[in-house]
Amino acid sequence: MADDPDYTLTPSLPPNPDFQDSDEAGGGPVKTFLEHLEDLRWTLIKCAVAVFLGFILCLSGSNVVIQFLKWPLMVAEGMRHSTSGRVVFMLGTNVLTRMTPNDSGIAGVATNRDTVFRLAPTLVGTNLVLKLQEDTNPPAIATRSFDVQLKTLGPVTAFSVVMQIAMFGGITVSIPFILFFIAQFILPALHQHEKSFVYKVSGWATFLFLMGVAFCYFVLLVICLSTTVSFSNWLGFAADEWKADEYISFVCWFMLGMGVAFQLPLVLLTLVKIGILDAAKLSKFRSYWVVAGLVIAAFITPDGNPLNMLLLFLPLHLLYEISLVIAWWWGRKAAKAAAILPPDERA
Repeated sequence: MADDPDYTLTPSLPPNPDFQDSDEAGGGPVKTFLEHLEDLRWTLIKCAVAVFLGFILCLSGSNVVIQFLKWPLMVAEGMRHSTSGRVVFMLGTNVLTRMTPNDSGIAGVATNRDTVFRLAPTLVGTNLVLKLQEDTNPPAIATRSFDVQLKTLGPVTAFSVVMQIAMFGGITVSIPFILFFIAQFILPALHQHEKSFVYKVSGWATFLFLMGVAFCYFVLLVICLSTTVSFSNWLGFAADEWKADEYISFVCWFMLGMGVAFQLPLVLLTLVKIGILDAAKLSKFRSYWVVAGLVIAAFITPDGNPLNMLLLFLPLHLLYEISLVIAWWWGRKAAKAAAILPPDERA
C-alpha cells in the first residue's frame, strides 16, 4: 500500500487533553496487572518490615513501656485515700500490711486517720530486735486506700507480658509507616478530588484515634481502675494483687478499643455527606443509638464491669450528639445556599 500513489497517510490528531492521564484528571501511569501485583508485593514487604522493626524496638524497651502502662494505676492509687482510720505497718519503703485499729491490738490509736508505724532495727542489750516507731510524716503510699501490686504468677508469664507489649507496641509504632506505604500504592490511581478526600479522612481519623487513646489513658483508665478496686472491696474481695499479664492486656485493649470507638463521628458524617443520613434521621435514631452504644461499650470494655461500660458509653454518646449538631449545621448551610440560587440552578 505504500507504493500506491492514491494512498495517503491520515495525519494524526492532536491528543485530547480531556482523556490524558494526569495527576489532575486522575490516574497514574498505566500498568499491567503483573506490575500492579509487583507493587502490591513490595508494599506488603515494606509493611511487614515496619511491623518487625517496631516489634524489635518495643521488645528492647519493654521496661519503659511497662512503666508507661502502669502510670494510670499509680495515679488511681494516689487519688484515693482512706476514709476511716487504719494502722499501717511499714518496713523501709514497703507497706507490710494495713489493718483496723481494733485488729492491730495497739491501744490509743486514732480511729479517724491513718496511723503509720515503721519497723526499725534496734539493739537491745546484745540482741537486735524490730521496734515499732510511729511515723509522723508518712509517705503518700502509706495512706492510699489501695496499693495494687502487679505480679507474674507463672514461670512464663513475664515472657507473655513482654510479647504482648512488643505486639501492641510494634503495631502502634509502625502504623504511620504502614499508612504511608499503602498511600504510595493507592494514591497514584486516584483523581485529585479523591486524593483530597482521602487526605481529609486520614487526617481526621488519625486525630480522633489519638484523641480516643489519650482520653482513655489520662481519664478513663484512672477512673476505671479506681472504681474496679472499690467494686471489689464492696464485694468483700481484696484487690491488692493483680496478674501483670491481665493488667497489660486490659490497658492495651481498652486504649485500642477507645481509639476505634472515637471514629464514630467520622462514620456518621461520611454517611451524611453521601446522603444516607441527615440531622433529622440522626435525631430520630437517637433512642436506637443508646441501645447500640451500650452494646458497643460492652464489647469494648475488657473486664465487663457495668460501671466501666457506662463510663465508656458517655463519651460515645457525646460524640453522637456532636455529629448530630454538625449534620444540622451542614443541612442549614446547604439550605441557605440553595435558597440564593436561581430556580433553574437548584439541584
